[in-house]
Amino acid sequence: MRALLMDYSGVLDQDPVVLDTVRRAAAAGVATALVSDAPVVPRECAAAFDLVVLGPALGVRKPDPEIYRRVAERLGVAVTDCLVVDDADRNVRGARAAGAVVIRHRDVAETVSEVEILLGLPAPG
Repeated sequence: MRALLMDYSGVLDQDPVVLDTVRRAAAAGVATALVSDAPVVPRECAAAFDLVVLGPALGVRKPDPEIYRRVAERLGVAVTDCLVVDDADRNVRGARAAGAVVIRHRDVAETVSEVEILLGLPAPG
């Protein structure tokens, strides 16, 4: 996986450890994008990402598979090299339809562990 795409509401706003995981991925050379239908996100959160896509900024919105393709293109990677983390079933289906690898977020510890495994990140500490 060469890129990590994360949702805000229901994922990043759940626990600071999730945002720390994004920072660790970026430090390991993984391209990062925040992809959210939220109209705004906290500045500190947005600053952790290489690319921030809110609402229909790229002409399409989640769950349309095209949003994931366009974000991947902007990051310079194939959508099949993207790991998408989202809590909404419809968005998970859209990302999978685009060809991305997807984690359906339900639990912070489980999501962080899966991201670490799929991106080859060492556990913190």
